[in-house]
Amino acid sequence: MDDPVAIIGAGPAGLAIAACLRQTGVDFVILEKEAQAAPAWRRHYERVHLHTTKRYSSLPFVPFPKDYPRYVPRDLFADYLDAYAQRFDLRPRFGETVRMITRQQGRGWHVEATSGTLHASHVVIGSGNNAEPLMPGFAGADAFRGQRLHSADYRNATPFAGQSVLIVGMGNTGAEIALDLVEGGARPTISVRGGVHIVPRELLGVPIQMIGMASRLMPQRINDALFPVILDLALGRLEKYGLRRPKQGMLQQIAVAARIPMIDVGTVRKIREGAIKIAPDIAKITEQGAHFADGRHGEFDAIIFATGFRPGYARLLGPGIQPGRSGVNARASELGLYLIGFHNPVTGLLREISIEAEQIADDIRLRQDRKKVAEILPV
Repeated sequence: MDDPVAIIGAGPAGLAIAACLRQTGVDFVILEKEAQAAPAWRRHYERVHLHTTKRYSSLPFVPFPKDYPRYVPRDLFADYLDAYAQRFDLRPRFGETVRMITRQQGRGWHVEATSGTLHASHVVIGSGNNAEPLMPGFAGADAFRGQRLHSADYRNATPFAGQSVLIVGMGNTGAEIALDLVEGGARPTISVRGGVHIVPRELLGVPIQMIGMASRLMPQRINDALFPVILDLALGRLEKYGLRRPKQGMLQQIAVAARIPMIDVGTVRKIREGAIKIAPDIAKITEQGAHFADGRHGEFDAIIFATGFRPGYARLLGPGIQPGRSGVNARASELGLYLIGFHNPVTGLLREISIEAEQIADDIRLRQDRKKVAEILPV
């Protein structure tokens, strides 16, 4: 009997590949360090919704229920994932922290985890891009007398009502936390380092995800020339509020730097109204607030660092192990070591996860079939 496939992580990516392997009859084990599936999603701030439509965000074989809204909220998505795991009888091993992944002599893998070493025929890492909060160093940060926290620890605006709050970073998380804060009675300021591409969640009633899918039919340089004109008509010119676009085109930035644009769900309107302030990069954090790159100083009761995350899987890999890119490729197939959910295209991460899951499951099934044939046929 073949060793099982080891799946690292029971988030959407891990559950998706497990369901696909179940459908192809390949044995697997899901290792999850937390006590429940999709822990990172459950820890998101309370107001978060999918930014992509439910039509293109479900996992393989199971669409979202018809009564779910177009943009699925956090709690309903968690319910969907629980039902998904139950439907395919996935049963992750909870409380299993993976410490090291190394090659067996010959073929296969050793996965050292909390309960011991698992011998695996293949390994699929689906632990996600947001595994570890990223906290860059800022001069003077330790001197700040107010509350400091990473966006990973933000839940809702209640503790910040009436306070002046600095949000560092204007990705999707920083922008939406700022919106949540202002709606909860706080006075937020967003520090923006460099430029930021901003798109509305819908353009003339059409989800921006679908526009992104259609844009792939045209050359990138044409899209990067057209989008600024279209977005200025949709959002207005935002330079006067302190928001400028990067020199790198939006699609070029996604392709080269893996940075998706900020998808606006109401933050821009609050910026125009003056309810959310914009500040440039931080030069230094002080006891009462921050000095900014343009010479201004602001006083704040709290600072929230929406400075992103890193995947963290590299530290699990033994010496000399270099995986391929996310999905199926020659390197991944050769090693029997796959990444899933680490490529976030303009068409949406969850859609990409579903595509990758089916491709990886098919590749593993094909490799196992070839192995069986080689064992049967005479040399």
